[in-house]
Amino acid sequence: MVTRTYDGGTHDIGHDSGTDSRNGGGRHTDHRRPDPRIARFIAEALGDARSVLNVGAGTGSYESAAHTITAVEPSLALRAQRPAALATAVDAVAEDLPFTDGTFDASMALFSVHQWSDVEAGMREMRRVTRGPVVVLTNDPARVRDFWLYEYAPDVLDVEARRHPPLRTLTAALGGTTTVTPVPIPLDCTDGFNEAYYGRPELLLDPAVRQPCSAWSYVDDRARQDFDTSLRHALGSGTWDAAFGHLRNRPAYDGSLVLLRSTS
Repeated sequence: MVTRTYDGGTHDIGHDSGTDSRNGGGRHTDHRRPDPRIARFIAEALGDARSVLNVGAGTGSYESAAHTITAVEPSLALRAQRPAALATAVDAVAEDLPFTDGTFDASMALFSVHQWSDVEAGMREMRRVTRGPVVVLTNDPARVRDFWLYEYAPDVLDVEARRHPPLRTLTAALGGTTTVTPVPIPLDCTDGFNEAYYGRPELLLDPAVRQPCSAWSYVDDRARQDFDTSLRHALGSGTWDAAFGHLRNRPAYDGSLVLLRSTS
């Protein structure tokens, strides 16, 4: 595992996805379930923090009973879908958090920063209200197009790459020292973002599997149909397996998923 450290957040790094409003705030529990191996990365990054702020919390994926969670979520539909066992979410946005300086031991934003209206302001706000680490699970846009899906659905991954803020933007706004750690994606990953199907291409032919990945809602029916036709042909002819079949047995995939951990 490679961890890259950036002091002061000013280095150019070079080379996420949760539900958003374009999905109507619908339930996607069948295909977007927290993966325990990704959860361990998050837990390790939070360390021994007791009070944790979850910004853009959605329905509460990856919130752990090991922490006292304060959730912030601006979507009424998503707040209403939070399980009764979880804390009621505060109606607020990342760019204007209603908390005093240094309120929380740690804070996190998981699969949500690409949906914020001003990600730099949101990062600064998280840093302001947090005494300890700020943890961000996101996608490196410089690596999004490296995934084989780009050969079959380039418009979808172009959208994905444009939506996710550059890592250098996040690290600069956070300041301090930020580590950027690639998060391996398990072959049987239960959290169904696009790269979770790196070795299970047939599943992406199911519209119900694609629907929770919000980038698909930004392309038209023609693009989705072209993808379906081209991937079905590639799978039927053996072309996909000739190029990417080795991924079917790869236990984990190093894609664009990364975890940022910032300390002041």
